Formats: sequence, C-alpha cells, structure tokens
Amino acid sequence: MKQDYQEIQWLFFDIGSTLVDEDKAYEARIKTAISGKNISYQLFYDKMLSYFRKNKKGDLEALSFYGLERPAWRTDLETLYPQTKEILEQLGQEYKLGIIANQLPGLEERLKDFGILDYFSAIFSSAEFGLAKPDPAIFKLALQKTNCLPHQAIMIGDRLDNDIVPAKRIGMKTIWIKQGFSRLAQVKNLEERADWTVEKLTDVLPILLS
Repeated sequence: MKQDYQEIQWLFFDIGSTLVDEDKAYEARIKTAISGKNISYQLFYDKMLSYFRKNKKGDLEALSFYGLERPAWRTDLETLYPQTKEILEQLGQEYKLGIIANQLPGLEERLKDFGILDYFSAIFSSAEFGLAKPDPAIFKLALQKTNCLPHQAIMIGDRLDNDIVPAKRIGMKTIWIKQGFSRLAQVKNLEERADWTVEKLTDVLPILLS
C-alpha cells in the first residue's frame, strides 16, 4: 500500500469499536434500560441487532422503540482491543496518528489510563470541540489543524455513517473495521464503500505497512 500511497501522512482513528471494545458497556446499558420492565434481555438484544443491520444506531433505536430511558454510557467498562498498543506503536513509526471521535468529556484522561495517549499527535473529540460526526466540519477541522490535505489522510473507523461516508465526501481515504455491532451494517452504495475493509484492527497492518 505504501508504494501506491506515498502521500499519506496522517491516520485518524475512531475510538469506540475501533480501538476500544464496547461489548461490556453495551451489555450494561441494556440491563439498566430493561431493569424492572417486562422486556427480556434477548428480546431487546434481537431488536437492537435488527436496527444495526439497517445501518442504524441499534441501541438507541431499540430504546426508542420500547419507550425506554437512555442509560448513561459506562466508559469504565470499555477495554482496549488486543494488540492495540503494539499496532499504534508500529503505525506511529510511519505516520502521524490522530483521533476523530464522538466521545464524552475526559477522552484524553481515558486514553492515558489505557496507556495509548502518547501515540496521538492530535485529538478531535466531539465533547471538546462542539462538533460531532457525521458532520464534515469535525473532519475539516482536524485536517485544518494538522495542516493535512484530505488525500493525505486515512480515516479508520467502524461506522459507515459516521466514519466512512463523511470522510470520503471531503476526499479522505477510508478503512472500515468491521468490529462491534456495526459489523452487521450493509454497504448499500458507492458512498458507503470504504477504500479498504478489514475484519479487525490487526488487519490494518498489512495494508498500511506493506
């Protein structure tokens, strides 16, 4: 890949279900939401998956469908995917690394706790900048602040709607990581088709370092 795309300077990552495993946080959200309600975990879970398959934010859609309150997100239950540190270490030797993510306040502290903060030269979090994906403004801000042209950057994320589509619209390259529930999403048009599609984070190394 590097032989074909020598101009790439920056890799921008999403956080949830890209670098961080959110399965336990989703489980806690479901259990809290249905507590005391006449709704089984499996019933809610199946409904949630049906929405994810339609390229929608499944947990929020299911909460709305059943008329349930939206429990607070448990960031304390998030964990790094295996080998995340090693992957960032290797990529950081060839590229500048950044983050473009919709996150709650305190992202830098959480990244520090994970032991990966120092790998990133620029962090653009919705909570800090008042902009959120899929608004292209947060992508344009990231490029502006890093003095990077769109074709010199790759967006790496798990969501077609939040990561792949808006990044492509402004001219960035894209890698769709089919991790988390968004792996169920279906590519329906060329706009949703990433430049590369991989099954897990470790799969980006042959693409970016070969």
